[in-house]
Amino acid sequence: MSAIATNPAANQISKQALSLKPAPLNVAPDEYGLLTDLYQLTMGACYVHEKCDRRRASFELFVRRLPKGFGYLIAMGLTQAVEYLQNICFSPEQIAALQGTGLFANADHRFWEMLANFRFEGDLWAVPEGTVMFANEPFLRIEAPLWQAQLVETYLLNTINYQTLIASKAARMRDVAGDRLTLLEFGTRRAFSPQASLWAARAAIAAGMDATSNVLAALKLGRQPSGTMAHALVMALSATAGSEAQAFSAFHQVFPDSPLLIDTFDTIAAAHDLATKMQTGEMQVKGVRIDSGDIAAISQELKTILPDVAIFASGDIDEAEILRLKAAPIDGYGIGTKLVTGAPVNGVYKLVEIDNIPVAKKSVGKQSLAGRKQIWRSFEHGVITGDRLTHISTVPKGDEQPLLECLMHNGELLKPLDSLEAIAQRTRDSVRSLPKSIRHIAEPTSLEAKIDI
Repeated sequence: MSAIATNPAANQISKQALSLKPAPLNVAPDEYGLLTDLYQLTMGACYVHEKCDRRRASFELFVRRLPKGFGYLIAMGLTQAVEYLQNICFSPEQIAALQGTGLFANADHRFWEMLANFRFEGDLWAVPEGTVMFANEPFLRIEAPLWQAQLVETYLLNTINYQTLIASKAARMRDVAGDRLTLLEFGTRRAFSPQASLWAARAAIAAGMDATSNVLAALKLGRQPSGTMAHALVMALSATAGSEAQAFSAFHQVFPDSPLLIDTFDTIAAAHDLATKMQTGEMQVKGVRIDSGDIAAISQELKTILPDVAIFASGDIDEAEILRLKAAPIDGYGIGTKLVTGAPVNGVYKLVEIDNIPVAKKSVGKQSLAGRKQIWRSFEHGVITGDRLTHISTVPKGDEQPLLECLMHNGELLKPLDSLEAIAQRTRDSVRSLPKSIRHIAEPTSLEAKIDI
């Protein structure tokens, strides 16, 4: 067991430290400073003790290996990374809480002064959101005083890793679905946290999905939330109003443009009843949703009963299922669990240079490349032909295009961030620029950047 774990001071938090405890576990921008792993702060205190905290350091965030079954990733989360760097700070109460833990009893007084006066002073280099990425290519680089560049690791990995996972899945789904089908993000109840649900909704839309059912996310993003209804409404109104048909009628009167969920009891019988009401002019149903059973067979039968009604499907949908249902008469999908959960994007954040001295990790299976880098991408007839990973000072060959660009200098944003629409278009263009073998869903190939350092 570690010394920290057995240290009584670490386990007996003072009343002063407990002053933060009653607050809800929701994160506000003025709490970003403490939203980090303990070792970022303990290393910062050590850097101060060794008087190296102000040395210029460069850290790069990259993925050593793509998740299994992925041929590419879509970079996402940069907007939240910038927002974090612009707002990170430490209040007097937060500093007092840290002091109250007893863990920093031997820290130099200058460490506390640095926290009190914190402002991110570094540079941020990053690839634009929506860019196709491969293994060992830096998504971003932080160039800053050592202790600042160290401190921001945890949050940057959190937002880039998770949003990149969601965006990559959403991009694959959109690629399979094509432009015709409507794709709705329904993952809030399955996301790893309420905060993650907001990021998942953003990443999904930025990677090409049409809308989200998450009301808060939609309104924060300036979008219209989208959704249908649940089986509970049908069961509740059927029991109290007398029938499923009356439940549909009641919901339709209030929300005439919303699809009706028709598989609570007997999907085909419900469809016939709706067809009758549409023929008599009692209802003008625009869409129905099915969430269970043999989606392919049921959708075919529904199309014969309700030929002019849009059919939406949900229930453990992913890119492979969309591909399997390609021939079915389905107009859109609501996608939740398979979008917002799954094997993680295991991005890492490694020191590559300090005081202009290139450094690298040599551990077996976890090596890193020394020095600040640039990614040069080549195209032929609009298709990616290769990437070249070089030192930042290397000049391009031919028509190579650089991917990393400086977005913040000395803590100041150099240009406006991209809109969701612009990111979604870049995602679409990026995926379309890939060779078909990399876009393959079941057994994709990938691209390995040429190391030219």
